[in-house]
Amino acid sequence: MAKYVLILSSMFLLLMSCKKEDVKQKKNIEKEVSSGTWRISNFVDSGVDETVNFSGYNFTFKDDGTLTASNGSSTFTGTWSVSDSNSQDDNLDDLHFNINFNLTNNFEDLNDDWDIVSHSSSKLELIDVSGGNGGTDLLTFVKN
Repeated sequence: MAKYVLILSSMFLLLMSCKKEDVKQKKNIEKEVSSGTWRISNFVDSGVDETVNFSGYNFTFKDDGTLTASNGSSTFTGTWSVSDSNSQDDNLDDLHFNINFNLTNNFEDLNDDWDIVSHSSSKLELIDVSGGNGGTDLLTFVKN
């Protein structure tokens, strides 16, 4: 019995430390993207390069969860967040970068709960594998 209590206690401590890592990663990503303006350097939608659709747009991820995309003459507003998938490990893929523009133009293609491939203070790489058609979407933001 003591053996099982020790094993369960160890597993609980491991899970708790992993969750703390997720929280730390989430805060780091939020801090990184909410600083300055960003642009899309790569957007591939199911194998089709659609980066040009966002050429000239600067994206601002505000602390309050609002997202703006502006090219000087047009501005679109949406929301963004970083959420935890509640997985029990501390892999970066537990975190999702959520984008939502309530629009019916090219910006709706950005709407998703993206998996985070990598992040830094100057680059955010995202991926989504569609459950419906199995296509893979890639989205990369770089800081201006």
